[in-house]
Amino acid sequence: MRRYIRALMLCTVFAVFSGLYVYSKLFYADVSVGGNGPKRVFIPPRVPGGRRGTADKTGPKSPHWYNRYIMRQRGQAEAGGVRSRPEPPMHLAVVACGERLEETLTMIKSAVLFSIKHLQLHIFAEDQLHASFMEALEAWPGFIRSRFNYTVYSISFPSENAAEWKKLFKPCASQRLFLPLILKDVDSIVYVDSDILFLQPVDRLWEFLSQFNASQLAAMAPEHEEPRIAWYNRFARHPFYGRTGINSGVMLMNMTRMRNTYFKNDMTSVGLRWEELLMPLLQKYKLNITWGDQDLLNIIFHHNPESLLEFPCRWNYRPDHCIYGSNCASAEENGINILHGNRGVYHDHKQPAFRAVYEAIRKFSFGADPVASLLDPLEEELLKTTHTYCGKSHALLTKRLAHSLANINSKAPRGR
Repeated sequence: MRRYIRALMLCTVFAVFSGLYVYSKLFYADVSVGGNGPKRVFIPPRVPGGRRGTADKTGPKSPHWYNRYIMRQRGQAEAGGVRSRPEPPMHLAVVACGERLEETLTMIKSAVLFSIKHLQLHIFAEDQLHASFMEALEAWPGFIRSRFNYTVYSISFPSENAAEWKKLFKPCASQRLFLPLILKDVDSIVYVDSDILFLQPVDRLWEFLSQFNASQLAAMAPEHEEPRIAWYNRFARHPFYGRTGINSGVMLMNMTRMRNTYFKNDMTSVGLRWEELLMPLLQKYKLNITWGDQDLLNIIFHHNPESLLEFPCRWNYRPDHCIYGSNCASAEENGINILHGNRGVYHDHKQPAFRAVYEAIRKFSFGADPVASLLDPLEEELLKTTHTYCGKSHALLTKRLAHSLANINSKAPRGR
């Protein structure tokens, strides 16, 4: 009997020491080197088939064309204990091909300069522009860099029709049609052409998302306010949205809804998903469209008008709104929120008022006094443009801009 009691005691002692050993291992596993508590480091996701910060020469293994893009992302390391979840950023996308580097950087500058919430930039560009974009953005001062993250992607189209899509209207412009299929993890995004200048925070445009009803999935401004000088209702050889069509230079998208919606069309009796719709639409109308992907969007929303929210022309103010006299009522009342310098007006002398705004923002140095270094010189230049119709409306160009510049001092140090 004593033999059994001794065996039981030995087993009990062994079990106690085994438990203490396991506990000590678990305890020390949770203590980081230096005794400062556990550290968590966020590492940006790796692109399949490629290395971070390098071009993917082989391409990912996925057979889907819209996964074939190159991602270059500035990584952020987060150290310390538990932190509150940050507010989701606003997503802004732009496409840059050819000689669009400086113009695109000036657009980004205007977006970052005035915006309040954090921005996530999605820059789609030809491969030879990638290094230039990253070099320029990384050279911006830290207090500006802290306001945004960015990713640079290669231009990507369906392989069987890539050349046709790329040459549709402007080089690479039709890339915007495929954003819902490429950025599959992004819910909503603002797409803008490279010749856009924000004169108000992106936040104000982003707020339109909260105004979408249950069926709306995109927002754009009308192509024209005045039907007598509008293009679509006079010349288009295809269906278009509303009375005067829509302009896609500024486009707000709920891409989750776009991916999940079945769109009515004039090719089949059943609705088609976004990825099923684009190629048949191009094949049917490619001989009848003039403005490329914008025409395709007009056709889509002609058949699905309930899916579109119209925002006022002051959110996409173009030379057409003043070249024949002022014809944007919302800008007359509230000023211009977004300037769209289409027709290359930032780079020629046809519309000097538009060029003056572009040059003022391009030349502005981060941290300088925004009134003395941007607004005052701009107003002086605009006074030299009053011989043009757009120049006569110069007060509209600075009304909202002055308000935005007044808020910069609270976000950035004066002088550098």
